[in-house]
Amino acid sequence: MTDASDFLTATRTFYDAIAEDYADRFRDLHAKLPWDRAVFALYAELVGAGGKVADLGCGPGRVTGHLASLGLSMSGLDLSESMLTVARRENPGIRFERGSMLELGHEDDSLDGVVSWYSSIHTPADRLPRLFAEFRRVLRPGGHALLAFQVGDEPRHLERPWGHPVSLDFHRRTPEGMAELLAEAGFSVRSRTVRAPEPELDEKVPQAYLVARA
Repeated sequence: MTDASDFLTATRTFYDAIAEDYADRFRDLHAKLPWDRAVFALYAELVGAGGKVADLGCGPGRVTGHLASLGLSMSGLDLSESMLTVARRENPGIRFERGSMLELGHEDDSLDGVVSWYSSIHTPADRLPRLFAEFRRVLRPGGHALLAFQVGDEPRHLERPWGHPVSLDFHRRTPEGMAELLAEAGFSVRSRTVRAPEPELDEKVPQAYLVARA
């Protein structure tokens, strides 16, 4: 089994180094991706206005803020303090905390939704069952999880983004495999969406969105 401290430390170090560049690069991404906006709108309607939702692995808070604008009561969690600095600066009305998705501070059955928007992609495969069990633990019965990830079987290793001396693995998954793991954790997968890569955004593989109900 992969040592949790190894990949958590690597992920934190990577995003601490690139936080400002990452936030600038992806600031207006939603405007270019109608699929994202449609999935967010669907998710917000499923959760319901005022629903309490945690954005896990929130990064600079771009998704957190967008879902808040759709009427959800959002909070954010991330490993990287540098990312959280950006998130708090750009979303002053939202609470952001540092922590790991594998050990959430929320009580059992306390949330209406959890979001993992391209944040499970750094979790090794042997840790995904624990991750999804933690998602299920904090969700109320009938609560909804939203996941996004790159589709594939081989990981991508990224070296020196924007010239920073860091590197990290980005794990690609299959929608079928992720849906099976969610089901094993007690979820019912309600929606699977896979779209083609956008060359203008330098995407190399399809992108997947899953909505699952606790």
